[in-house]
Amino acid sequence: MEAKVKCLLLLALLLFLSCAGLERVNGAGECGSTSADTVAFQMAPCASASQDVNAAVSASCCSAVQKIGQNPKCLCAVMLSNTAKSAGVKPGVAVTIPKRCEIANRPVGYKCGGYTLP
Repeated sequence: MEAKVKCLLLLALLLFLSCAGLERVNGAGECGSTSADTVAFQMAPCASASQDVNAAVSASCCSAVQKIGQNPKCLCAVMLSNTAKSAGVKPGVAVTIPKRCEIANRPVGYKCGGYTLP
């Protein structure tokens, strides 16, 4: 029994170290030292607005988009991230959120993959 616990602890340590190493490799990405997939969790309030262009955009969603949108490369990376895709985000709809939030200094015309921020 004690050997199983030690083995599990060793596996957990190895998993942690491998994840930490991967984070450092991706650390200089579009969102700085944080991966786009991690930043994508901040966009949780935008879930329905990123799937339906007619859905209301909440104030908390607009706040998150405004904060992340200060770095257009990061905003695009978040909208196109694996986390966003897994959550059912439609990139063509997600890129309309800054405009729907009426953010005055949004990155208008910025190319985001195959999409353009309106």
